[in-house]
Amino acid sequence: MTRTRFHQNLDDLKEKLLVMAGMAEQAIQRAMEAYRVGDLSICDLVVRSEPAINRMERDIDQRALDLLAMEQPMAIDLRFILAVIKINADLERVGDQAVNIAERVRDMHNLPPVELPVDIPRLATMAATMVRHALQAFIDADPAMAEKVLLMDDEVDEMNRAVYGALARSIETMPQHSQSALNVLLIARNLERVGDHATNIAEDVIFWVRGADVRHHLHTAS
Repeated sequence: MTRTRFHQNLDDLKEKLLVMAGMAEQAIQRAMEAYRVGDLSICDLVVRSEPAINRMERDIDQRALDLLAMEQPMAIDLRFILAVIKINADLERVGDQAVNIAERVRDMHNLPPVELPVDIPRLATMAATMVRHALQAFIDADPAMAEKVLLMDDEVDEMNRAVYGALARSIETMPQHSQSALNVLLIARNLERVGDHATNIAEDVIFWVRGADVRHHLHTAS
């Protein structure tokens, strides 16, 4: 394979991953819209999108592995392909979190409506922002933006802890609504996991561009 063809294949791989990213982001957006308006038809869209996301994950992995096998790339190209494989897996799991949220919304649809003292849309906005910024860092090969995502993760974790505390108190004071509270608690946990996946993507961007392993926020060169 010529170097020109190889780098064209790298560009194609990047484009495929961005399509995957769009699918995962859309799934989360739809799941949260379903939560906001209580629309089961939107839940169905989320669930039906999962097979396509899974197929795309397999396709991207195969393309990346083929490039590794045929070209044996070195240095930054090797790190790029490895980062794509890892980011691909995290995007698939973002899709899984969206399906989990949709299932919780379905369950809540059959329960009596209740106002709970939590701001799930704010948590969702923060998690979605992390994903968007992490992907922009990937598009721009921008480790500085990726580092900002790492800092946002602490805020999402704090928000999730606040939701947990508020819902635990609600279960104590309104046990008749404990099932709804538990569903919302699980939705918050799914959103916190979305933030974790965004953090993983940001770490992979830094690894790709700088050759530095910053998992667990340890800034050490690999």
